[in-house]
Amino acid sequence: MQHGQCTVLSATVRGVEVIPVSVEVVVSGGLPGISIVGMPDAAIQEARERVKAAIRAAGFTVPNEKIVINLAPSNVRKMGSGFDVPLAVGILAASQQIDPAWVKRTLYIGELSLEGRVRAVSGTLACAICAREQGFSFVCAQESDPIPLDEVPVFSLRHLGQLAQEGGAAVVLAPHGRAARADAVRSTVDFSEVAGQEVAKRAFQIAATGSHGLLMMGPPGSGKTMLASRIPSILPPLTMDEAIEAAVVHSVANEPIENIIAGQRPFRSPHHSATQAGLVGGGTPIRPGEISLAHHGVLFLDELAEFRTTALQSIRQPLESGVVCLTRADGTVTFPARFMLVAASNPCPCGYFGDDRHECHCTVPQINAYQNRIGGPLMDRIDLHLDVRRIPPGQVLEAGSGTSSDQLREGVMVGRAFAAWRSQHAGDAQCAPVSPVDRCALTDEARRLLVSVAELHAMSGRAMVRTLSVARTIADMAESPEVQAGHVAEAMNFRVREGIGER
Repeated sequence: MQHGQCTVLSATVRGVEVIPVSVEVVVSGGLPGISIVGMPDAAIQEARERVKAAIRAAGFTVPNEKIVINLAPSNVRKMGSGFDVPLAVGILAASQQIDPAWVKRTLYIGELSLEGRVRAVSGTLACAICAREQGFSFVCAQESDPIPLDEVPVFSLRHLGQLAQEGGAAVVLAPHGRAARADAVRSTVDFSEVAGQEVAKRAFQIAATGSHGLLMMGPPGSGKTMLASRIPSILPPLTMDEAIEAAVVHSVANEPIENIIAGQRPFRSPHHSATQAGLVGGGTPIRPGEISLAHHGVLFLDELAEFRTTALQSIRQPLESGVVCLTRADGTVTFPARFMLVAASNPCPCGYFGDDRHECHCTVPQINAYQNRIGGPLMDRIDLHLDVRRIPPGQVLEAGSGTSSDQLREGVMVGRAFAAWRSQHAGDAQCAPVSPVDRCALTDEARRLLVSVAELHAMSGRAMVRTLSVARTIADMAESPEVQAGHVAEAMNFRVREGIGER
């Protein structure tokens, strides 16, 4: 067996950040064995046995020499089984069993079975983006998720034995096309299936237009969950850039990405038993939480008051910043978390406070304690507060005759288009920074109304700004350059609700 050396490019994932790693392989004289250095984790150390078995199963020979493998840069912790393929390729190229030219300017990722088959690993899309940034080709498992990147040549590798064939792994994975996106974003649910609740549908339309947070409070059976599950049907499809951003998070978490690449916005609905790490991310290795998996989509928290208080309060900062930063002893990991929060809760422990058909048996302290579990600071960050009442039994049978998702989506698209035009027009006309209040272009009457209602209900400054933001969204839906008093009044109607109160 010839002595030699070879360098194969791979990558390690930390959060959603991908760090390029050079797998340096040297085959030289000495006691036979494979030594891996460069801060590998347990999965990479165990790869030695997988790689040797896969090389033999593929028809190659494991060099009966000393093999030293360095993962550079050596001061970065490498994790995951995705280094199996680059380790095997490096050994085969260094021992001249395959053409070393195949590994030049190519990034390899994949796990090996003992039979030599190549398995997909999490973070494949993120690694493909890294290959694009480096200007390299990309080789991954055939069963990996589709790679929607036209700028990088993507090749699939089904079995390590393919490298023995002339040409190596030369099967190009076709990226998703725009035609597939148009069909995939169609929703199977519709707001017309919700009988009545026209005020609630209007609130969802406003929330979808401006990406505002929305809290529904009402008794069991009033349709809160049914309404929330239909909000993706009125949201515009993801742009390609948004789809790739969201798909990278799902790829790192080993979640399916086909629907996201097709343009469908994420809709996450974690159970109220979710931990703080489950919501914001954590674990070893660090994994994105539900708020990051809802990036560019919707996070629905049903039974909001039943969530752990620490878990709920942990999403306050990401709601405003759009990112979540997890600090550990070995550094800080940042995940994107720009999501639309939709929440639902019962008004009291028994659920029937304020219901005109069922008597509530809860005491006033019990009701206050139950609603206070949500927390004033979090309530203050939710733009729309909505009381949802149960509809009369006769209207339940009229489902299908109400406002449909198509009608609501039309208003959402009009509002978003007008907001984009207004933002572009303001950017062309003004060079100096403008405050959020001035940007809304309040009329004098609207300003007086906002101030008077804020004084009456002791609204905080944040609550006033968020209410003004909702009023600006309502004005955009009406294609009005100025925020009128009627827009402020409607926004206030969704902010100050009986039984919830202003915080």
